[in-house]
Amino acid sequence: MAETTATTKTGRKTLIGYVVSNKMNKTAVVEVTRSKSHPLYGRVIKRSKKYYAHDEQNTCRVGDVVKIEESRPLSKLKRWNLVEVLRRAAIVPGETAKSADLASPESQA
Repeated sequence: MAETTATTKTGRKTLIGYVVSNKMNKTAVVEVTRSKSHPLYGRVIKRSKKYYAHDEQNTCRVGDVVKIEESRPLSKLKRWNLVEVLRRAAIVPGETAKSADLASPESQA
């Protein structure tokens, strides 16, 4: 994704990125990728950074494209709030069935 830093009316920065992890309660790890030109050689380099964002309703899933907004410190690492989910990730239909088959005692016998 291109660098998508914007400032709202309140003066807070907003970023757009992909959800990498949502295993924590009310927290999502969002990876924001930006393209930067090398100062000497001019080659475009991708740089990425992970942000911990507060997700009050636990709505986002891994792979979603989300918009996050700067906020006051909520914990040691969380300084961003989830504003909205821009695009949902596709759900793999057979994913839960495979994990259920592995956990069932009948398949191990």
